Amino acid sequence: MSLYLNKICLAMKKVSEIKNTIFLGQSVIYSGNSLYASLKDVPLKKKIELPVFEDVQMGMTIGLAMKGFVTITCFPRFDFLVLALNQLVNHADKIDYLTNNQFKSKIIIRTLVGAKYPLDAGPQHTQDHTEALKKLLINTKIIRINKNTNMIKKYLLPFKDKKYKIFLFVERGINYS
Repeated sequence: MSLYLNKICLAMKKVSEIKNTIFLGQSVIYSGNSLYASLKDVPLKKKIELPVFEDVQMGMTIGLAMKGFVTITCFPRFDFLVLALNQLVNHADKIDYLTNNQFKSKIIIRTLVGAKYPLDAGPQHTQDHTEALKKLLINTKIIRINKNTNMIKKYLLPFKDKKYKIFLFVERGINYS
């Protein structure tokens, strides 16, 4: 296991120890993508495995957060998160407006920019849409997770930040191995 992945595992464990946190997405319980390994220390009772339906996943994320959960929603590739942009851009990012500032929880979105080495999975699995989303999202804090990032500090930021309620963490798949 790489140091990068090990640090993310520790951060996810810390996040899972916080009351009302719940993890959802593809391969949060069953192996199938790189994110799976990062959740090895998260208790099973804190996980909801979902099929491939990204737009619905983001809708469920918002709904669970509106019920008081702090949702950590996992999209295995940034390219797949694009399929959930309707919910992210039009609903999650505008949650304060839509709820008349009554929304009190946090939404944490995790995604990976797919690796091009040792195997290039092609452009539909390896694009980084960070800069485009910075133009679309006005109320979402976007954080890149690089090798030198203090993972625990960054992933605990949503629980301390008073300005933002929606956080998008962009991890690098190449650093997982």
